[in-house]
Amino acid sequence: MTSRKPDEPLARNSRLRLVRPRALATARRAVTTRRTRPAPRPPEGTPPRAELARQARHVLADAVRIARWAAVERGAVAAPSGPSAPSAQERAAAALDLTPGQIRAGWDRARLAGLVELHGDTARPGWRLHAWDRDDSAVLRGWVALFDAWSLVHPAPDGVEPSAVAEVVEALPQVLSLLQLSQGPVLVPALLDLLGQRVEELREERCEVPGAEQAPEAPATAANSADGNDGDDADGGTDGLPALLDWALEGLAAVGALTLDPGAEGRHATLTPLGNWAVWVKLEQICVAAQSPAGNIEQSAEDMLRGCARLTPGPARAEYRAWLAARTLSSAVTELLTVARGEDALLRGLAFEALRVVGAPAEAEVRATVVEPSLRPYALLWLAEYEGADPDDAQEVLTREESTWLWVDTAAAVADHGEAELLVRHLDSAVQGTVPALLDEIRAVGHPRTVQVLVALAAAHPDPALAKAVRRAAFQVHTGGA
Repeated sequence: MTSRKPDEPLARNSRLRLVRPRALATARRAVTTRRTRPAPRPPEGTPPRAELARQARHVLADAVRIARWAAVERGAVAAPSGPSAPSAQERAAAALDLTPGQIRAGWDRARLAGLVELHGDTARPGWRLHAWDRDDSAVLRGWVALFDAWSLVHPAPDGVEPSAVAEVVEALPQVLSLLQLSQGPVLVPALLDLLGQRVEELREERCEVPGAEQAPEAPATAANSADGNDGDDADGGTDGLPALLDWALEGLAAVGALTLDPGAEGRHATLTPLGNWAVWVKLEQICVAAQSPAGNIEQSAEDMLRGCARLTPGPARAEYRAWLAARTLSSAVTELLTVARGEDALLRGLAFEALRVVGAPAEAEVRATVVEPSLRPYALLWLAEYEGADPDDAQEVLTREESTWLWVDTAAAVADHGEAELLVRHLDSAVQGTVPALLDEIRAVGHPRTVQVLVALAAAHPDPALAKAVRRAAFQVHTGGA
């Protein structure tokens, strides 16, 4: 924004230099791609990425066939999981020479791996499907998304408490770590011992120390134990762990992460090359966070995002990945969206950056936030990029009003956490051509932080006439004037 000459009217001299989104995205990409440390090498004996991708393509072969069939038929047929599922499944089974059960299983895999996207009852090809034959990284990311969602692919046994299932899912990374470190088969009883120990640790971490006023209840607890109702049963017990471990191992085997064999000494599990590589990747992510200056792995989502606020995009994404690797994805997505609904605009933007790292498993919950005014612009941009739009062009999915709302929200983040000069330069990213037009549209969108943003901008801008106009606009918004 250039300074006004005394004899020039404000509207004539207040043209905003419109910075093309492509230029901004290019600058951001240049920062993102800077390496902060050498890329870690996978363990010795890990197959090359091309071979890992070949194995992942083999695991997802049926899912890819089903996704391609659905992509061709999407104009005339509902998705196999839509209201007309039976007829769609029959047509897919006949066309692909698969059973209806194989169609249902392959469809779930295709959806979880990001090969297809559901829009209502219609299936559309995901960006990974377009890149499947030529991009090994897209293939491996798709398989890892399926690996992360193994508990959705293989339904839990009937009659098991959801809390017990959640405990096993939360404890299973320890089991996978043992398999990875063993570099070979591990007997299932050894895995069961480790799983039981980890479940007990999780329960102790959640247990609160009873207060003094609870002491009189202790004899009742002892009486319960004497009657045969021990404390383990009250907390869900560990009697059901063998069946849940079998379920977990079978689910991981179903997605190609490990193999189960009878063996002479008993049944044992062994990680496949794909599973071994995936566990190493997640352990590496955790180590990066543990060794980083921020060290956010044990923090809440809000504290983690605050810790990442001063990092450049590349290191921040490493922090997000490590934080996500230590949690179940469903709980992590819920926690990130809770932070995004808060009052801090900076954390709102960072929460959606972290959700970009989550990818396909977050799609349904992000899509549901489109109806929330404070999250709608962020969600639309996230969905546009997820559906294959170039980040340089993603802004085009926003209406003028949504772009203006996002401009004010970003300005609020700058006003709260940035420097005055940065707030002045933020004017360059507005879609309006003049300051009066920008002020008019800012007043119209009704952002709750409008007054604070305008007051901060007026205080920061070096042009007295422009600052006066912005202060007047802030007063008008505050008093409800035109």
